[in-house]
Amino acid sequence: MRHLHRGAALSDVPQRPAPALAAAGAGSLLRTTWTLAWPAIVAYAVESVVSLCDLLMVGRLGPTAVAAVGVGVQLFSAVNTVLFAIGTGTLALVARHIGAGERRQAEEVLQQSILSAAALAVAVVVPVIVGAHGLIALFRVDPSVTDEAVSFVRRSMLAVPGAAVVFTIVSSLRGAGDMRTPLLVSATVGILNVLLGFVLIFGHLGFPPLGVVGAGTATACAFTTGALLGTAILLRGTRHISLPRHAPHPRVAVIRRVLRIGVPAAGESLLIQLGFFIYIGFAATYGTAAVAAYFIGARVLGLSFLPGLGFAAAAATLVGQHLGARQPEQAARSAWMTVRMCLALMSAAGAILYVGARVVAGIFVSDPTVIEEAVVWIRVLACCQPLMALDFALGGVLRGAGDTRFSLLSALVGFWGGRLVAAWIVTHVLHLGVLWLWMVVGLDWIGRGGLKWWRFRHGGWAHVHV
Repeated sequence: MRHLHRGAALSDVPQRPAPALAAAGAGSLLRTTWTLAWPAIVAYAVESVVSLCDLLMVGRLGPTAVAAVGVGVQLFSAVNTVLFAIGTGTLALVARHIGAGERRQAEEVLQQSILSAAALAVAVVVPVIVGAHGLIALFRVDPSVTDEAVSFVRRSMLAVPGAAVVFTIVSSLRGAGDMRTPLLVSATVGILNVLLGFVLIFGHLGFPPLGVVGAGTATACAFTTGALLGTAILLRGTRHISLPRHAPHPRVAVIRRVLRIGVPAAGESLLIQLGFFIYIGFAATYGTAAVAAYFIGARVLGLSFLPGLGFAAAAATLVGQHLGARQPEQAARSAWMTVRMCLALMSAAGAILYVGARVVAGIFVSDPTVIEEAVVWIRVLACCQPLMALDFALGGVLRGAGDTRFSLLSALVGFWGGRLVAAWIVTHVLHLGVLWLWMVVGLDWIGRGGLKWWRFRHGGWAHVHV
């Protein structure tokens, strides 16, 4: 394949049938879905394990460091949601073009998306670094937590350009039906992040102990390396998709198509991240222990999200490619299969976490107050797993179809109209205990999952123009 990209124009490359569609026609839909889902599940598992390892290492520095990094990670995630627009639009368009047998157009989308993601990342990072202190202050945490969080944020923001490129590359590969190369890139980033974190946080191999600053530095180095690796792989070429070698020129029409799909998706993620900021502020009214418990529970429960994330990726690929091939009925069958498989696995994961909540919480922190708070939080979220499964799987369906505006609406209704309104009533009107604050998350998942289920059954997602 390499010689084709050295000596032939993209239009001369023989078109191949979309891998997902070829597999779906030749064998079982169940097997096809699992083949696409498992590498994504493992890739997300790597990310979750890395997050847990980071939390374990930072946890040895005390509750203040845990809360500081937790707040900083939320801000890091919020910045990345702005870049989420590029990756989401890239996945949907690449899947449509690959499904239609239009590899050249898919590769043009990939090239334009990488350039846009890198430029946007730089534009977003600079003001965040400059205004880090004011942004962290919005969380209303203790001054000691604020100082640590500012240091972490300013260092970890250097990871954003690399993360933007990695996310765009991974999205394009998944849209093309290649789930294994993203696993390689994610594993490289994750392993490097953990190793560098161990060295820099605690001071090994001659380096001074940097604490939370070391954690941020490790993240920046890992994502930059991942971006270079992903770009090198695509320049070399894969059987699914490759990065054109010719000098890129901005194509406004292509970028506009990417953003038309991606901006509502980014708006959805941004709404949720801003909602998390507000929700953490409600948790902060119960003290630092509640804030630390929130982040421990959220990280741990991320493991139960793995099937949902994996099947969402599989759903986006299958739906996008089938719609590109003008096979809406097969797209619906694939979507329904991902929903059923996701419900089964996430419900099982929730049951396991509910039973083992205390053991798991004790791994990350020794403070008995934080452990008690974390156990309750983990168990509440474990009970919400079936609703989360519905939201994850159907969210992948809508993203693959390019129906991102409806997902934005569901986030507005579920998170803001459900979780945050109820949280305000619990903390500022009724003045109830922290258990009630944790329990209001159920309203969020009922709203988001229920609305997406209605949209799926209604069928409008299959007719969205991209």
